[in-house]
Amino acid sequence: MNIAQISPYGLPEPDEKSRAHSARLADFIQSEMESRGGRLSFARYMDLALNAPGLGYYRAPDRQFGRQGDFITAPELSPLFARCLARQVGQILAHLGSGEVLETGAGSGRLCADLLNALDDLGPVPVRYLILEPSAALRARQRETIELMAPEQLSRVAWLDDLPASDFSGVMLANEMLDAIPAPRFKTSAGEVLEAFVCSRGSGFGWCYGAPEDEAMAGSVAQIEAQLGEPFADGYTSELGFGREAWLSTAGQRLDRGAMLLLDYGYTRSEYYHPQRRDGTLACYYRHRVHSDPFCWPGLQDISVHVEFSGLGRAASAAGLEVAGFTTQAEFLFATGLLDACGGHDPGSREFLHFASQVKRLTFPGEMGELVKVLALTRAVDCPLVGFSGHDLRDRL
Repeated sequence: MNIAQISPYGLPEPDEKSRAHSARLADFIQSEMESRGGRLSFARYMDLALNAPGLGYYRAPDRQFGRQGDFITAPELSPLFARCLARQVGQILAHLGSGEVLETGAGSGRLCADLLNALDDLGPVPVRYLILEPSAALRARQRETIELMAPEQLSRVAWLDDLPASDFSGVMLANEMLDAIPAPRFKTSAGEVLEAFVCSRGSGFGWCYGAPEDEAMAGSVAQIEAQLGEPFADGYTSELGFGREAWLSTAGQRLDRGAMLLLDYGYTRSEYYHPQRRDGTLACYYRHRVHSDPFCWPGLQDISVHVEFSGLGRAASAAGLEVAGFTTQAEFLFATGLLDACGGHDPGSREFLHFASQVKRLTFPGEMGELVKVLALTRAVDCPLVGFSGHDLRDRL
């Protein structure tokens, strides 16, 4: 497919190699689209754009992270994040007596390395640190990072192709993973619920709408409207969390004792489906620029849909898990000792100023502080969790 040669939205122009890669992925998507009658659900398009073998954004061998990539996550921003998270993980492991840590969506491996180093200082250290990672390229990158930053911890790390079969005891971690799980989109039109599909448009892709493939879509939208107390306005567009809730249900079934800690960009149901958020939460990231076109340079940009945490809470309860805490990233980090972690430095020193800058990015409302939420789900853990001792927002779910 001859995708556009001029970057829209003022985005930096990809080099020739990157354009060729994007064109190959576009051809791959086009081929599947034709085999399915000329259109794909947006969830399927998002899945291919991110995860097509060897071509998708997360499967390409030269994926970059952090400041050299398209966006930066909290672990890439500062080791303070992992040190605070270690206090919560350590509390749960100590309560269980022992256990493992399972991280899904480990990115570059930076969180694994920093968290194991912090747990080595704070204790207790997990029996094993498991990383669920289907991408061979990312596994190699993660191993390289751990070997560089925590070589003495590498013997504790093992990689998985899927969730453990059953009887997992310990802590499951997912930091900015759920927002990459493909999500279907809907649009209201003259009292009907339409599904957003992806079709060929000129030299690329574009939106088209039709009756939902999944009959549950209209019922789910009606249920949300009933809970909100009013129907969506005509033309209202948003997403549904079917895939995230299914993942949580499956992961929860594998958790025998311990906790799931889910950190991601998102809102409660009333915020997620607010009348003013009429275009949904879809966001794309390319070289630290954000825009809303998922069809621009497929395979070269991240595609993200925010998490609707109220739905996750309901799915957790249905899976027999306890919703043990819900708060903002800022409140979670303060409760787990963020300011203490900055202590010991001269307020006028360069190191102190460096840490202060990181704290701002991690906690300020306009940065990650309030946009990222933390949800804790537990089974057979009856102690109050330290990370939610400051400002617990479970009543908003």
